[in-house]
Amino acid sequence: MRGRFIQAAEVERDQLNWGSLAWFSRPATTGATALVVIEVTLSPGGGHNFHIHPDQEESIYVIEGRIEQWLEMDSRELAAGSAVFIPKNTVHGCFNTSQQEARLLAILGPCVGSEGYETVDVSAEPPWSTLRS
Repeated sequence: MRGRFIQAAEVERDQLNWGSLAWFSRPATTGATALVVIEVTLSPGGGHNFHIHPDQEESIYVIEGRIEQWLEMDSRELAAGSAVFIPKNTVHGCFNTSQQEARLLAILGPCVGSEGYETVDVSAEPPWSTLRS
């Protein structure tokens, strides 16, 4: 059989200091080459600081909660049902400014490397280091 079913109990999860990642598709899990699919949970006050994916496009869909989404120098509040498209090599960041968890679906493509996902942190560089202070 081509493809793979992934039951809830089988989902690989990573706990981070700002939330968690649930991996639904990546090369190591599914053999994917084109899509990385991740459910991202942002803890209250948590966020994925300013970064880029040099060779990947990304779409982020808000499943639950509200987030402050940055796309280069522009920010918007996104609520459940809203989304953002991020071209490759574009600075972005995602922050939960509420008191409830926020759940997002992040889809990136194509896969890069064995994890399928490449992030370059730019949060310490101007102007990104001063935007949220």
